[in-house]
Amino acid sequence: MADPITAAVAVGWGLKAVGWIASPIMSEIFKKGSSFLGFNASKKLKELEPKVLLLERVMEAVEESPDRPRLEQLFKDLKTAFYEAEDILDDVEYHRLKKQIQDGKLKSDGDVPIRKRDWAKKKLHSAIPSSPLKDQESGMSKSQLKNSFEKIEKVINDACEILERLNLRPVTDYNWRQLVAANSSSAVTTAAPPLKVIGRDEDCDKIIAMLHDKESDGHDSTNIGVCYSVIGIHGIAGSGKSTLAQYICDREKKDKEEEKDGQFDLVIWIHVSQKFDLQAIFTEVLEGATGKPSSEFKNRNTLRDNLVKELRGKRILLVLDDVWYNIRDAKQQGELEQVLSPLEVAKTGTKILVTSRNKDALVALGAVGERCIPISDLNDDVFLQMFMHYALRGAVVPGHDGIKLQMLGDEIAKKLNRSPLAARTVGAQLCLRLNVEFWRRTRDRDLLNETMGALWWSYQHLDEQVRRCFAYCSIYPRRRRLKRNELVQLWMAEGFIKTTNAEEEPDGVGQDYFDELLSASFLQLAERKMEHGCEVDYFTVHDLLRDLAEEAAIGDCFKIDEGFRGEVPPDVRHIFVGSCDRKMLTEKIFQLQNLRTLIMDHALEIELTDVKFLESMFTRLQNLRVLVLRFNGLLDGGIFLLPASIGLLKHLRYFYFRLDTEMKLILPDSITKLYHIQLLDVAQASRMDFSGAKHMSHLINLRRVSPGLDFPNIGSLKWLQILQGFFVKNKLGYEIQQLKQLNKLEGRLAIMGLQNVRGKEEAIEASVAQKERVTELAFIWDDRSCSPEVEAEVLEGLCPPKYLEKLEIINYQGSTYPNWMVSKENGGPEHLRNLWLYKCSRLEPAPELFEVFVHLRWFRLWHSNWDALPDNMEQLTSLLLLNISYCPNIRLLPALPQTLKQFYLDDCNEEFTRSCETTGDPNWQKIQHIPDKTIRRD
Repeated sequence: MADPITAAVAVGWGLKAVGWIASPIMSEIFKKGSSFLGFNASKKLKELEPKVLLLERVMEAVEESPDRPRLEQLFKDLKTAFYEAEDILDDVEYHRLKKQIQDGKLKSDGDVPIRKRDWAKKKLHSAIPSSPLKDQESGMSKSQLKNSFEKIEKVINDACEILERLNLRPVTDYNWRQLVAANSSSAVTTAAPPLKVIGRDEDCDKIIAMLHDKESDGHDSTNIGVCYSVIGIHGIAGSGKSTLAQYICDREKKDKEEEKDGQFDLVIWIHVSQKFDLQAIFTEVLEGATGKPSSEFKNRNTLRDNLVKELRGKRILLVLDDVWYNIRDAKQQGELEQVLSPLEVAKTGTKILVTSRNKDALVALGAVGERCIPISDLNDDVFLQMFMHYALRGAVVPGHDGIKLQMLGDEIAKKLNRSPLAARTVGAQLCLRLNVEFWRRTRDRDLLNETMGALWWSYQHLDEQVRRCFAYCSIYPRRRRLKRNELVQLWMAEGFIKTTNAEEEPDGVGQDYFDELLSASFLQLAERKMEHGCEVDYFTVHDLLRDLAEEAAIGDCFKIDEGFRGEVPPDVRHIFVGSCDRKMLTEKIFQLQNLRTLIMDHALEIELTDVKFLESMFTRLQNLRVLVLRFNGLLDGGIFLLPASIGLLKHLRYFYFRLDTEMKLILPDSITKLYHIQLLDVAQASRMDFSGAKHMSHLINLRRVSPGLDFPNIGSLKWLQILQGFFVKNKLGYEIQQLKQLNKLEGRLAIMGLQNVRGKEEAIEASVAQKERVTELAFIWDDRSCSPEVEAEVLEGLCPPKYLEKLEIINYQGSTYPNWMVSKENGGPEHLRNLWLYKCSRLEPAPELFEVFVHLRWFRLWHSNWDALPDNMEQLTSLLLLNISYCPNIRLLPALPQTLKQFYLDDCNEEFTRSCETTGDPNWQKIQHIPDKTIRRD
């Protein structure tokens, strides 16, 4: 039998296999196929269920069994069979859509098919006809699907035969989850202080300041009106949360002993853990308050009453360490609230310090905003210092051996991925034997056993579909910055997002998956940047969790980096290409006929022969769901024809094509046969020619489309989310009313050609205010073909959604502002952050602007005839950037907000410009508090 730590890590392969097999994937596949093949899915699943349960017992013996290689091969075979079945059923759906379109039966309710992609929904039987399709109608062979299902059954049966020969204990005697829990969840913690804490001073000082912040007592919490507030620390297993809490707890106890001002009357430490027991917690809190055993209370109400007596009127610090929480479990929410209920009688200023792997647990207990503190990651130097502290324990090894130990310690530390738990456990072994040979052997071992066991346990508690989404992240290079929406779109394209609720939108479910990974620290906020006046968040996967993601991907994901000359695994499904040449693509990647994802992060130099190159790709890789291609080169001014064979990619959902060179791109009509396509981004070509544009309405699953793609009747694409640009034309299919039903649009939307809108009523038909997910809007007039009065009516009718963050008004020739810009009573954005007025030459200064848009952070005024900035600008207490360009009539600056960080003045009146540069001038004085000033003359 394997030792506990090895067994916990051995969960790796077995947990992946069992979790995948026993997940809802199998039942979904069989339910999908049952409608097509005409068999009873429930009966078949019932037959297979005990066999799948038997597979769970692989955990105990698989690591030491000589049958492991065969079991692993069987698992690969099982996955292959599942994937085959998925592909066949996807083909069936494709041909059903094709037939509907050809027969002219596709109704205006084009949002139905995307929901039918989730075959577990109530609409399943309408997605596939109740009587099985004939082969010639579906384009598929039923025998192919039948063979795939038979493969699945055979693999399960073969695996079960092997397991039965291993003489495992009965299922009732053994559960692999118990093994993982015992060895991978955290040990019971106490308030005993750590001997030394390294690299946490900033976190510690921040939390202690919060513990003694009297202004927030009882207010900075979701529990309004209570006498306590909650502060939480969250992070992955082994990241040092408990150690930090112990350090803080020890400092507070010392303050209490020294009777310092503001100290707590009681400091109580409770280790909660996953085995949540309210009776036990109340008992421990009572013992902590009295210093006496409290085992005599068998009745919970009696216990609580005595606890309330002890806590009444006292200022308390209660530390709840290692709180587990499942946001889907309503019962757990109620139990957490009960934990804190006795503290309602405590003295104002009482604090609760919580540690958890999951941010949701902190929120459930009442922590909000900045009081939910992610445990900070240690940099490499600090981590090395921590590791060597544990490895040497203050010992000094003289001479050359000491130098070697330092060098080996550096190498070992790099293998531990900055995990404090790994530093402590590995260092504890090294400090027992301070000799070079032992440290050298340790360096060459797998050193993350205990840490990975704990992380596997956290991973297993995620929903199965969330686990698949996380594993997919391993396709990217380490520390890659990832955007939320891009990841969700990729997960959708791969079919990882499932819902049984017909009212739920798949991308909304995907956002929930993302939040779950973020809450559990499997994804972490890496950086927040200002881009075009709006905040953009970038996320990353911690190195340690990156290793787990690679393990969880079970060989499905593969990366090709610069210098790679090896073999590409033949069964890989998802490939990220950081660098490669055409030879590798054609000789290795193009041979992977089961490939589902090909992301070319490296741009290939474009050649005239690339049409044949792409034709070969599209012909061979027909199972692709995601395809990202990048090209650059010297063929500026040339023409590039995307081959018609792209229409063979019937499974394609995500197509991103970049030409980083000035070329004309010709798109084939066959693109409109990609009925599953969700994202179609072919922008950045200097010109595009697309004769099949009139059939774009066939792409009923389309959600994101590149801004340069011009096509009529866009209003029929009810699932469209990203449009970026819409050009109103005096042409059928390009009316502004096309926007009316597109209320799922999000991000940026530029409405151009507004001179072609005839008045307010037409503008209202666009229902701009209903597009609540749109955060950036641009209203653009392209010529002077309509009167200023009509332009004013049109702008009045284009009232934006209240959640808008950025507004651009360009080439507007009206002389009045719409009511929604100058009056809070007329709707419009409530928290606008960025306002840009460009070539609005008839508009005059309006102080009302800054009474309505009081939350502005950026204000840009370009090519304006304003003679002054409004005097009330100083009240814009969030303003960070002020940009005044090509405004010849402005002579004097008003008092400006103290919050300003950047000031741009470009090609304005020469006298005004000079005054801003002249020391002592009133204009110069008004900008001296701004750190970044740019003054230019063209």
